[in-house]
Amino acid sequence: MLTAIIDWSLRNRLLVLFAFALVAAGGYAAVGALPIDAFPDTTPVQLQINTAAPALSSEAVERQITIPVEQALGGLPHVSEVRSISRAGLSQVVVTFEDGTDLYFARQQVAERLAALEWEPGVPRPRLGPVTTGLGEVLHYAVVGEGKSPRELREIQDWVIKPALRTVPGVAEVNSWGGLDKQFQVKVDPDRLAHYGLTMTAVLDALKAGNKNAGGGVVRRAGEAVVVQGVNQPAGPEAVARVVVGARAGTPVYLSQVADVVEGSDIRRGAVTADGAGECVLGL
Repeated sequence: MLTAIIDWSLRNRLLVLFAFALVAAGGYAAVGALPIDAFPDTTPVQLQINTAAPALSSEAVERQITIPVEQALGGLPHVSEVRSISRAGLSQVVVTFEDGTDLYFARQQVAERLAALEWEPGVPRPRLGPVTTGLGEVLHYAVVGEGKSPRELREIQDWVIKPALRTVPGVAEVNSWGGLDKQFQVKVDPDRLAHYGLTMTAVLDALKAGNKNAGGGVVRRAGEAVVVQGVNQPAGPEAVARVVVGARAGTPVYLSQVADVVEGSDIRRGAVTADGAGECVLGL
């Protein structure tokens, strides 16, 4: 048998070479399209539902967020497991679907249930996690800069590097750690507030109303149209301090008269250092 195959191959050299070239080309094409991963993703089809509520304790997070979310997800098709964790200021519900379930079908079903939830005022709504798993981390990097403060480094990460990386095909999300989140903080003085007969509710309402733009239509004159727009988005503490919070004897009361407006940062829960060179910002 083997001798016959060898004899036939020697008599049909061109056909054998052609078949070899065809098989080699097919193998080359298959290798180019073969998915290669050093750590194959073995996680099941699962979704994370995260809710950040810094003002709530663990018990309040469980009662007001986690339990309603779990109840809303009851009866979803192809669900194999629902588990959750509630911590101070954070709720996370993980929904695992049966193998073979289309990921985007699962996200659509969960999103519809979350949208139908009746939520308490003031409690942040839950959000679906990115289309990735725990094995989807691609790169960790540190943002450093000589003479740059932690706040400046965080601004560079959030407003320069992060938007650029999110345009890269295949990147689902970019996370940031460390640094300082810039805030405009209003430190209300209760004595000054009582002196003008105002309340904290009036201050909050004035801040909300004084932080948005408004359209005023179009003014037509001499064949030209001019767009009228009220721009009222403060760009700094000085602009926030000029917000009108009330009136007294026909005279407007500005926010600066009842509070101190300063540039600050969010409450820190940790820091990032690298190479023993001090604090930096970490990106994932």
